[in-house]
Amino acid sequence: MKRDKAAEGFAARFLTSIGYDNALPEHRETARRITDLYRDMMSGITIDLRKFFERPLPSEHGELTVLKNIEFISLCEHHLWPFFGKVHIAYIPKGRIVGLSKFISAVRAEARRPQLQERMVRELADVIDEMLQPLGCMVIVDAQHTCMMVGGRYDYGMPAHTDAETIMSAVRGVFLNFEPPRNEALNLIFGGGKK
Repeated sequence: MKRDKAAEGFAARFLTSIGYDNALPEHRETARRITDLYRDMMSGITIDLRKFFERPLPSEHGELTVLKNIEFISLCEHHLWPFFGKVHIAYIPKGRIVGLSKFISAVRAEARRPQLQERMVRELADVIDEMLQPLGCMVIVDAQHTCMMVGGRYDYGMPAHTDAETIMSAVRGVFLNFEPPRNEALNLIFGGGKK
């Protein structure tokens, strides 16, 4: 990877401004490491998620398909601190499918940009709905935000540390108005069995 001296200089100045001693031998590469890390964590900025679904395959399969526990790490755009968790996707094809790995690639690309969990869940559902035109799709993002785990202090002087999970969903098509397919998907994702 080509080094970006301007970005490294900015990172070094930022570190110095908060009291970090860049001159110590063990710290001399920190600014470069930060630059490389953030470049990697934001590598999805220019990726259009539609590319993962642009060559659907014809299929007679019209039953529920669920991909669960797709792990991701993203950066909260408010603090540029990580949030991480799992994405669960359910859809009912209507004549069009893609290879299952395309969903995983789309999740990883969506996560590799400054992100809000609310946007992440919506954009994933929207692109699946637009590109595959299924009978219905559901995306659930279950995440923990490190800014809440180690951030400042909340009201009344209480420490901010928490291991709370944030669960958000985006629902399209038949899952919106029909309980049987919605309940089947939710049971497969959150019900008994292997987690």
